Amino acid sequence: MKTKMILASSNPHKLREFREILEPLGCEVISQHDAGIDVEPDETGTTFEENSAIKARAIYEIAGCPVIADDSGLEVDALGGEPGVFSARYGGTRDDSAHNALVLSKLEGVPDEKRTARFVCAITYIDAEGVESHFLGKFEGRIGYEERGKNGFGYDPIFMVGGISSAEMTPDEKNAVSHRGKALRLLAEHIGGKTV
Repeated sequence: MKTKMILASSNPHKLREFREILEPLGCEVISQHDAGIDVEPDETGTTFEENSAIKARAIYEIAGCPVIADDSGLEVDALGGEPGVFSARYGGTRDDSAHNALVLSKLEGVPDEKRTARFVCAITYIDAEGVESHFLGKFEGRIGYEERGKNGFGYDPIFMVGGISSAEMTPDEKNAVSHRGKALRLLAEHIGGKTV
């Protein structure tokens, strides 16, 4: 029998990534929308870990069943770690292209070696008994000079790894190295070692 868990998000891209890694373990991952939960808690944390926990606790309080939440974003070294926890609403908008344009404009004239950046993903998992576990994954790269590729979402088109952008990778290639893939594998190991 599959164990049902609610993802504290209705983002279809995130849902797909979570399912690709967790469903082979016998987990059925559904979005909070599909679970009939319509809450968006204020993400008042100053770290990805804090915001991830806020989201997971809010859904668990309503559903009382296993919940997974993640908070993730981009940290650009030349911008002092921006956009960081504000990645989803950088520049006061939720538009991916606007976010990418803003990062590229702020890095105008910054040489290649100083364009280092990373994606960070913090996952909070709350099991059926209410026990919380936390997992962190990082994906190192640099910021390119233009949007490239159609796979992925968010900052993927400007995030370069070697000669290609994260949005030019196949889903399997990305899951093998991405911040969310790394954090999800840690979660998978945790779940795989116990009854969920």
